[in-house]
Amino acid sequence: MVFNFLVYILVRVIFCILQSISLESGCVVARELAKFFTFVIPIRRRLLNENLQIAFPELSSEERQKIILKMWEHLFLMGIEVSLVGRKIRDLNWRRHIRFFGVNPLMSVLNQERPVIIVTGHFGNFEIGGFTLGVLTYPSHTVARPLDNPYLNAYIKKFRESTGQFIIPKNGASDDIIKILHQNGLMALLVDQSAGQKGYMVDFFGKPASTFKAIGLLALKYNAPIVICYSLRRQNEEGDFEPLKFDIYVTSVLDPSNLPPYIKNVKDVTQWFTKKLEDGIRKNPEQYWWIHRRWKYTDRHVNGETQDRNS
Repeated sequence: MVFNFLVYILVRVIFCILQSISLESGCVVARELAKFFTFVIPIRRRLLNENLQIAFPELSSEERQKIILKMWEHLFLMGIEVSLVGRKIRDLNWRRHIRFFGVNPLMSVLNQERPVIIVTGHFGNFEIGGFTLGVLTYPSHTVARPLDNPYLNAYIKKFRESTGQFIIPKNGASDDIIKILHQNGLMALLVDQSAGQKGYMVDFFGKPASTFKAIGLLALKYNAPIVICYSLRRQNEEGDFEPLKFDIYVTSVLDPSNLPPYIKNVKDVTQWFTKKLEDGIRKNPEQYWWIHRRWKYTDRHVNGETQDRNS
């Protein structure tokens, strides 16, 4: 516990330093750290290149490295923004930082007496999405595994819940999720990590990937529209990131009460939201977390395929 507390103090000191410097200086720090992690101590270089080769086989090694460099810059900027957003973005000034695109379908389902499931991934600054919904007085619930460090976990949880984004611990989350959906609540879920041996194998960038099937099951069972949404960082004409400037996109809505003819079961729903997320990542690959082992499991590892497709 002493070690955990010391780590927590170190993180708080780092956050205090970040909060004391300008955004411009923060951008410089993020760029230099990105270079360090890309060229000096290339963390997960092999995995990053393997993932990008699967997703974009047409790219050269130099083009892949550019994406990796920008991805690290994006991740470090996320950390800086988390330390600042509670002070910088408020209910009276959020328009200076956030723009919405295609948001009318989301507002429509949020204002109905129905549960809603927002689907996104480790793409853009996903922390800003939940934060913004809270600022706009739409409390959401999301599932997250608690951090091993209890002090850091409490600190991050406090940030996430500061505007009404409530965290459900991953272990034993099903009962809480069902309760929220019964109450016509709003769930926001990250769906792009490997679902292990119990997921559905669906196409992701042209290769089967184990994907959570609970989203589709819940949507069909509780008549909950699925909304594809992500928060992208703006870039200027030179391609540089603009800190604390975001464009939130609502790209698609799947309404279980009016399904298109090509969606007949849970697996079709799973493939639908996976493909919609892929479409967004293809346009902005530098803002996706390529550090996950997304294609870890193959067909022979996954038993979800043997289960009833209509379950």
